[in-house]
Amino acid sequence: MPEDSEDQGMERPDFERLAGIVRRRHFHFLIPLFVTWLAVWGATWIVSPRFKSSTLILVEQPSMPANYVAPNISDDLQTRLQSITTQILSRTRLLLIIDRLHLYGGTQNAATADDKVNRMRKDIDVELVRDPQKQDVSAFRISYSAHDPRIAQAVTGELTDLFINENSKVRQQESEATTSFLEQQLEEARQSLADQEAKVRQFEGEHEGALPEQQASNLAILAGLQQQLQNEQDALNTAKQQRVYLQALLEQQRAAEARVHPAGAGAGATSDLATIDDQLEKLRAQLADLSSRYTDSYPDVQSLKKQIADTEAMRANAIAAQRARNKEPNPADGTFDPSLSGPALQTQGNLKANELEIANREKSVRDLESRIDQYQGRLNAEPGTQQELADLNRGYDQSKANYDDLLKKKDESEMATSMEQLQQGERFTILDPPSFPAKPDFPNRLKFCAFGLAAGVALGILIAGIFEFMDDRLHSEKEIKAILPMPVISEIPEVASPLDESMAKRRMVLGWASSVVVFVVILAGSVFSYLHN
Repeated sequence: MPEDSEDQGMERPDFERLAGIVRRRHFHFLIPLFVTWLAVWGATWIVSPRFKSSTLILVEQPSMPANYVAPNISDDLQTRLQSITTQILSRTRLLLIIDRLHLYGGTQNAATADDKVNRMRKDIDVELVRDPQKQDVSAFRISYSAHDPRIAQAVTGELTDLFINENSKVRQQESEATTSFLEQQLEEARQSLADQEAKVRQFEGEHEGALPEQQASNLAILAGLQQQLQNEQDALNTAKQQRVYLQALLEQQRAAEARVHPAGAGAGATSDLATIDDQLEKLRAQLADLSSRYTDSYPDVQSLKKQIADTEAMRANAIAAQRARNKEPNPADGTFDPSLSGPALQTQGNLKANELEIANREKSVRDLESRIDQYQGRLNAEPGTQQELADLNRGYDQSKANYDDLLKKKDESEMATSMEQLQQGERFTILDPPSFPAKPDFPNRLKFCAFGLAAGVALGILIAGIFEFMDDRLHSEKEIKAILPMPVISEIPEVASPLDESMAKRRMVLGWASSVVVFVVILAGSVFSYLHN
């Protein structure tokens, strides 16, 4: 039992039964095979052939290196090709070609314009050719199919010219648009930069002397003013002490003269004028000395000029007092007493000069204190001023950087635009001109022969299998033995008559002859299709 099972599992194909099926059903197989192949092959000679013309357009890179002149348009060639293809395959463009070349029956044909455009779009094929290493688009192929090879070649040439011209036009338009946009942005940046410059200038004008870069000079001037103030205050204190001394001395001399000259003889004021003149000479000498070392804007020089002016005014007043002899002296208000003489008169002049010096020193102290307060205020306001100026300068720097960047980009864009106008940028070059199709592209008769043969074989096997499945007759000993309930004891050999043998031979010869004829005809048709494809 195990050996029987193993024999059944490894049962070989029944070649004898298959041979019997072939002998019985070869016509059921050959007829569908031949009819199907003949129908497909014949159809290839009935259908109108279509000729396909194609051209290869190379995407030529810019002649100028990118590091010299950078392109100012999109580098996505595939997207640009899609856009150009959409524009070229537009209804208006295609109708112009259809009317000019009288395609699809011309304008008098019953088909509508939209039908013609749709048919032409189906006949046009644009195929991208990529670099196998970088996978970049290096070229593209334009093809057009028509029933007339000359028409196919002419339409392919028209489409090629449209692609080349449209690419140049699109690149130039995009480049000019980029340049125009950058010029607009540059003008806005220039106006913004001018506004920032005006704000900085206005701020510096409003805070002249209190700017951060003037801090060192302000500190130096403040130190000098403080030193001058200290000197003036020391001199003022000395002058005030001198005044107290001179007032006491004058009182003593006045009391002594009153004891010696009770009547109080009048004395001239010549010595007092001489004292003022001496004081005026000293001041002028000091002014000349300072002028030789400092400019007129130096505080001490200005102070001396003021003292000289006041002393000259005092001299004029003294002259007027000398002329008014009849006026009663009043020592309290500091006017000259003409009745004094000798040392008292000289002391009185010294006191008057001392009072003038005190007044000048006090005014100088006030001026210095005012200027010190002014510079101190500048220094105190300097942190806030520095922060505000830093904010303004930051805005100015940003505007300046933006302006410089846009200016550089605008210049580069103008160079790129000039390059596009001179056709030195990326351009389309015809590598293979539109071909003249000598053989039709459709139908491919050799392929259709193979397809018809495959379809005929499949249909023949199907029909032969159906007939064999529907036949309930027994054709072999195995089939008979399979249905008997007991084993066969003996067999009676078949006794065939000469007529039966002759008929069997004729059927066999006819079968082989039919098979040979069918395959010879199919082979001949395939060779003919190959030669005329």
